[in-house]
Amino acid sequence: MDAKTPKARYASEDRIGVLEELLGERYSVRAFLPREVPRETIEHILTVSQRTASWCNSQPWQVLIASGEAKERFRKAIYAEASSGGKDDHDFTPPREYLGVYLERRRESGFQLYNTLGIARGDKMAYAKQALENYNFFGAPHVAVIHTDEPLGTYGAVDCGAYVSNFMLAAQALGLGTIPQAALARHSGLIRRHFKLADDRRVVCGISFGFADNAHKVNSYRTSRASVADTVTFFDD
Repeated sequence: MDAKTPKARYASEDRIGVLEELLGERYSVRAFLPREVPRETIEHILTVSQRTASWCNSQPWQVLIASGEAKERFRKAIYAEASSGGKDDHDFTPPREYLGVYLERRRESGFQLYNTLGIARGDKMAYAKQALENYNFFGAPHVAVIHTDEPLGTYGAVDCGAYVSNFMLAAQALGLGTIPQAALARHSGLIRRHFKLADDRRVVCGISFGFADNAHKVNSYRTSRASVADTVTFFDD
């Protein structure tokens, strides 16, 4: 064993079991309690997430976290822009189109949300109103914005995606709920201006987080997952 490799504290079956449990429990929380998360808990999440692997160990993620009055100022600013109907301002090109199975999965997820909330199929005004809840951070007391360096391009964004996944798993392990939000990146210019970020910063996504409101009906459904057979091709010969 490499001298720098720490000795495992748990048996392999326990380690994979914990990971499976966390992945199985995690879901996108769309209703939070107003209770704030202690700063030491947030810092614990950040410390764990910092172990994320990255291209050439570049660790391109930068994270800003808004809480309290700072979160409220940001919420009001981004909600106002989003609700005004202004054009999108992505730093990274969003999906051009969802086709085939990707469209089916997107629709399934959307209809699960709408059905849970009692929104009639085809009610576009209600769809739009619910979408705007992204910019209220679904009532979360904290919101993180993940941004990266422009010269690192797509690989910087991919590394940030891995960071987001680890952030969510660490939060789940500490009893918190999260929702990753590409919707916030639709207003990247506003985010740069509001937080006085440099022009070469590129916004990847947001993460609203806090204590989940488990009694709220919007948190009662779970999305499905494709099977390994649907996503993996083995070549052995």
